[in-house]
Amino acid sequence: MKKIFTSLLLAVLTLGSAAAQQGAKDFQLLKILPDFVTTPEYSVSFGPKNKKVQKNKDWLELEVSFNWQPKAAKPEFLDELTFNYFVLLNNKGREYPEGTLLTGSVTHVAIPQAKAMNSVMYISPRTLERFFAGKAPNSASAAVTDVGVTITMQGQLVAEASWKGRGQWWSALQQMGGYVLNKGETPFAPLAWDYYEAIKARPAGM
Repeated sequence: MKKIFTSLLLAVLTLGSAAAQQGAKDFQLLKILPDFVTTPEYSVSFGPKNKKVQKNKDWLELEVSFNWQPKAAKPEFLDELTFNYFVLLNNKGREYPEGTLLTGSVTHVAIPQAKAMNSVMYISPRTLERFFAGKAPNSASAAVTDVGVTITMQGQLVAEASWKGRGQWWSALQQMGGYVLNKGETPFAPLAWDYYEAIKARPAGM
């Protein structure tokens, strides 16, 4: 009985691994583009009128384009895909000899079979000031050494890529979470609604 159970378990694991490898071929990360975008302004007809800032600051925007094109026609949609972002800041120094690796993840929902879909994450102006000794860089190329992105589906890695194509360099560095924000956590939340894939809502209380 024990031998039968072991054989069945190995068969299930083998099939699962094969399915994950086959599924990984269905996904492609096309582009990783870091850029600076200015905090948007909204006009309102109520509330205080004297809270105008002198100059809107720049956020670091991390935009990713991807495909999901399986050979099979079904399913037409995936329930969830999780994108993990690894952002290596160009702030080498005594405190950060290799630069600071900031990480964050976003889960997109209702992903169709399609080409050139888009995901995005952001790093706030204040965070950039925090890690660049009070003065944020004036361009994305000056702020970032590299950006890595992985896609996971049901915990399985299905795609990975790097802005500069250096492989999975982030695995060897200490990671710092909490500073890379999804679109819904920023002032950009209501903008370009149909351009980016929908984000899974957080459970109440989180």
